[in-house]
Amino acid sequence: MKQNENKNTDASQTYADIIHLPHHVSDRHPQMPLKTRAAQFLPFAALIGYDAAIEETVRQLQAVSENTGYAE
Repeated sequence: MKQNENKNTDASQTYADIIHLPHHVSDRHPQMPLKTRAAQFLPFAALIGYDAAIEETVRQLQAVSENTGYAE
C-alpha cells in the first residue's frame, strides 16, 4: 500500500502547479447536457446483450422450477 501512496504523492507533486487552477468553461460552446453526453458513449457499451442473457436465464430457471415443483 505504501507504493500506491507514493504514486499519489508523486502525482500531486508533479501537477502541483496546475492542480488548483479553476476548471475551464468555454464561452463559445455551451456545456453538453449529461443525458446527451452519456448517449454518445452508448454504442460502446461493453455489456451489449447482457440484459437479454439474464432474462433468458431467468426464463429457463422458472421453467425448471415449474417442472420440478420447486417453490421459492
